[in-house]
Amino acid sequence: MKNLGNLMKQAKEMQAKMAEMQKALESHELTGASGAGMVEITLNGKGEMRGITIDPSLIDAEEKEMLEDLIKAAHADARAKVDAYSQEKMKEMTGGLQLPPGMQMPF
Repeated sequence: MKNLGNLMKQAKEMQAKMAEMQKALESHELTGASGAGMVEITLNGKGEMRGITIDPSLIDAEEKEMLEDLIKAAHADARAKVDAYSQEKMKEMTGGLQLPPGMQMPF
């Protein structure tokens, strides 16, 4: 029973760390860019969009497709940064514990 109590304690500690990490992800912002910085998209650590900046010179009806491509590229850049940040935070929280392939946290 002593091991069960210790296991429960560890589970509660992990739960508290997960809640703390979720707060950190929500408040941390990362910015992706494309077109040499002419389009920037800011996401929080959970991947929610917080802002978008478009250089006025790109706003041209005839260049609509290029602008759309730049927005997608900036979003992909920001998303990659969010994913890397989340993985780093998870590694810190788990003490470098490697999860089995396909298993991702938070659950």
